[in-house]
Amino acid sequence: SKEPVDIKTGPTSEQTLRLAKSLGLNDDKAKQAQDTMSKLYKLFIETDATQLEINPLVETDQGDIVCVDGKLNFDDNAEYRHKDIWAHRDFAEEDSREVEADAVGLNYIGLDGEVGCMVNGAGLAMSTMDVIFLHGGTPANFLDVGGGA
Repeated sequence: SKEPVDIKTGPTSEQTLRLAKSLGLNDDKAKQAQDTMSKLYKLFIETDATQLEINPLVETDQGDIVCVDGKLNFDDNAEYRHKDIWAHRDFAEEDSREVEADAVGLNYIGLDGEVGCMVNGAGLAMSTMDVIFLHGGTPANFLDVGGGA
């Protein structure tokens, strides 16, 4: 089930209730799920997250609704606002090529193709990859060495 959320106000109680019911939850369990969803949205906004993925969300034997595992990614442009979060960055979980490029102020994205792309700006990167696809190739990466115009 999907619900459009107004980023300024967050999900309404009606929306979280619909989502809880779509998971087959009722009464107290639905209220717990609603509370969890509201807190997850607050966490997402307050930490400048770009991804917040919960899998699985479970009901325990005691009847509690719990996030068992999750994945969070954060906007690196907001690092200065969240030094406490960034202090826990685990470089071993990241592509070493991307970490190395970031250390010298470059943007590198590793892909699975066979044609390397060195570009000046994300717009040119996207256009270049489109041309590669158009001619039957697939990009191996893109290294953005500039941009910011």
